Amino acid sequence: MKPFEHQEVTTKHILANPRCLITSDPGTGKTRAVLDALVNRGSRTLVIAPLSILEASWAEDIRKFTPQLSYAIAYAKNREKAFAGTEDIVITNHDAVKWIVKNLHLLNDFDTLVIDEFTAFKNKESQRSKAALKISEYFDNRIAMSGTPNSNTILDMWHPTLLVDEGERLGRRFYSFRAAVCTSRFNGFANEWVDKDNAEEIVAAAISDINIRYELENCIDMPEQTYSTLQVQLPPKIMKQYKTLSEDSVLYTGKATINAIHAGAKVKKLLQLCTGAIYDSHGNAQSVHTERYDLVMQLVQERKCSLVAFNWKHEKDHLTALADKMQIKYEVIDGDAAAHRRNETVERLQAGQLQVVFCHPQSAGHGLTMTKATTVIWASPTYNAEHYAQFNRRIYRAGQKHRTEVIHIAAKNTWEPDVYTRLNQKLNRMDDLLGILNQLTPKEAA
Repeated sequence: MKPFEHQEVTTKHILANPRCLITSDPGTGKTRAVLDALVNRGSRTLVIAPLSILEASWAEDIRKFTPQLSYAIAYAKNREKAFAGTEDIVITNHDAVKWIVKNLHLLNDFDTLVIDEFTAFKNKESQRSKAALKISEYFDNRIAMSGTPNSNTILDMWHPTLLVDEGERLGRRFYSFRAAVCTSRFNGFANEWVDKDNAEEIVAAAISDINIRYELENCIDMPEQTYSTLQVQLPPKIMKQYKTLSEDSVLYTGKATINAIHAGAKVKKLLQLCTGAIYDSHGNAQSVHTERYDLVMQLVQERKCSLVAFNWKHEKDHLTALADKMQIKYEVIDGDAAAHRRNETVERLQAGQLQVVFCHPQSAGHGLTMTKATTVIWASPTYNAEHYAQFNRRIYRAGQKHRTEVIHIAAKNTWEPDVYTRLNQKLNRMDDLLGILNQLTPKEAA
C-alpha cells in the first residue's frame, strides 16, 4: 500500500532530522511513517510503546507495510533474548525502561530510539522517566511521538522534549522552563502552576524545527463526528447518599462505612457512587444501583457496532452481565487482557463479529484501529484528558467511512457533567498548542 502524502512528508522529516518530534493527530498513521524511515535508515531500532499496542499496532504494521524488517517483541519473560538477537527492531513496553537501564550493555548495537506515546515520560521525577533519560543517551537517532502531547498542562512537554534534544530547545532546567511558561497561583489549598496565555506560542516556536504535525481532517476526508451527553436521574435514596458523602465525607451504605479524607478522594468516591458502586478501604465494591447500565446497553442494542468505555471493575461486571442476558456478542479489553487477545478482539471487531467491545480507556486508548464501530459510549467520565481524547480516536481515524458519535453518560446534579466540562477545558488548551504546531509544520520536507 502506498503511503499518504502526509506520511511521505513525515518520513522525509524523520530522515532529515535525526532527533525529532511527531505530534500528528491519532489516526494519521504515524507508525507507518516511522517504519518507512527505518527502512531507509537501516539501523537497529528500539521501540518503546504502550503494552497494549506492541503486537496490535507495531508488529501488525511491520507485517503489513514493511515486511522486509525483522522484529522481536520483548516481554518480561523474553527481554534478554530479544535484545541479544539480531532483529532490525526490538519492541518493548514503557515500564521495560527500568529493566533496560540495568542492562545498558544490551544497547551497544542499537542506533535509533522510538518513543511512542511520549506522554508516559512527562513526569520528570518518576523512575520510568529517569530511566528513559539514561537510555536516550545511548542513541544518536531519537524519535518521540504523541497525538496528545500536552493533555493537562504545557509542562507535559518539557521532559519528552529533553529525551529527544537533551535540553537544546526547552532547556535542561525544569524550573527555569516552568517560570517561563507558567505563573504561580494559590488555589485555596496550595500554590499551583498555571499556563501563561502565551505558553503554547513559546513552546511551539522553540520546537518547530524538529516537530512535525498534521491534523487528521487536513490529511483525509473524514466523516463528521458528533458529541452528546445523556443524563440519568439518580434514585432518591442514592442522591441522598451522594449529598451525605459530599457534605460529610463519610457514608454508611448499610454494609460498610466509606471515608473520603481529602477533596480529591471525595470527588473520586462521589463519581464511583454515581456509577453504581463505591469501594471501601479493602477494595470491595459496595453495590448501590445499576440504572445507568440499562441505558448504556439500550444504546448498544440500537447500534450495529460500538465501543463502551468503563473505569471500574464493577462497571465491567454489570455491562458484561447485561450483554450476556441480551445475547449481544462482545469482548473486553482491559488490564487483564493479554496482548495477543487484544489483537484478536480488534480483528474480530473489524470483521463484524462483535456488536460491542467494553474497554478500559488506559488499555485501549492508543494505537488500536477499531473503525468498524461508529459509536463511543462513556459509561462514566475519566479525569484523564489524554485517555479521553485517544479513546475517542479509536473509531475516528483513517479507514472510517461513516459518521461517528461520542455519547457521554452523566448523572444529573452531580460532579459528572463538570468532569466532562473539565475534560473539554484541558483539551482546549491542548488544541491551542496543536493548532500552533500545525501552523508551524513545514508542508514540504527540507
